[in-house]
Amino acid sequence: MDLLLIATYVAICVVIFKIFKIPLNKWTVPTAVLGGILIIGALLMLMNYNHPYSETVRQYYVTTPIISEVRGRVVEVPVAPNSPVRKGDVLFRIDAKPFEDAVQGIEGELVAARKNLERTEEMYRKQVGSELSRDQARARVDELEAKLADARFDLQQTVVTAPGDGLVTQLALRPGMMVVPMPFSAALTFVHQDDRVFFGWFRQNSLLRLEKGSEVEVTLDAVPGVIFKGKVREVLPAIGEGQVSPQANLIRFDQEKSPGRVPVAITITDPAFADFDLPGGTFGQAAVYSGHFHHVGIIRRVLLRMAAWMNYVFPFH
Repeated sequence: MDLLLIATYVAICVVIFKIFKIPLNKWTVPTAVLGGILIIGALLMLMNYNHPYSETVRQYYVTTPIISEVRGRVVEVPVAPNSPVRKGDVLFRIDAKPFEDAVQGIEGELVAARKNLERTEEMYRKQVGSELSRDQARARVDELEAKLADARFDLQQTVVTAPGDGLVTQLALRPGMMVVPMPFSAALTFVHQDDRVFFGWFRQNSLLRLEKGSEVEVTLDAVPGVIFKGKVREVLPAIGEGQVSPQANLIRFDQEKSPGRVPVAITITDPAFADFDLPGGTFGQAAVYSGHFHHVGIIRRVLLRMAAWMNYVFPFH
């Protein structure tokens, strides 16, 4: 961005020297250079502070790893990859036969245990049975009822449904595969359809000019030459580099070399943005315009548009 401003100044100087036929000598060239340093330096300081710019803006989205609650073999995967699904739609099914058998077995045991409880209670009322026998029979019924509840729960978990509206992408799960209830063994990843938020990462130098509701302009690499209007939704109150979590090691100075950047949530309000079907994670750049030194903001707008057109140029890497 700064290089664009310098290149613009150099181009203007070349034009002026050509039109007015100014000779190149030890007075004119140093004057142009010194003037450029003073003018560009002042503009850059005013512009960078009062109208912050971030070369790193990304659209973030939330995903949920779908982990099976039970161990079993997958028998059906009715969900289609990259297709919208609604909350409660079936994602995949696990072979339910072992779990159905477990439920039926416990139900049979429970029937027998309840009959035994009725018999022992009747004997206790007639004072021909002990209180211990009755309590043991009742405890056995309670134990089986708890086991039956767990078995029925496991049976319900053989049908895995969508936790919300969204889609499944990069689907690799197939019938015949085994799934296990382990935190690091997700069967698939569910992408939520919630409003996706853009975050710009701004330098801390301009923190006092980052205010909620300020005007924002965003350009995306995926849409070269286009500027989208928006506003600052929120300036997050925490910077990741300052995070401290319980651990045995103490904080050391050599770990704090990076100052970190301020995450700013951006809402794109431009109706034209809805015309583009962009994938989550889209990358771009953004500028925030404060109410200070409003006229200097014009330069920022021009430079941002030049950056938007530069998105037509593919980097060689």
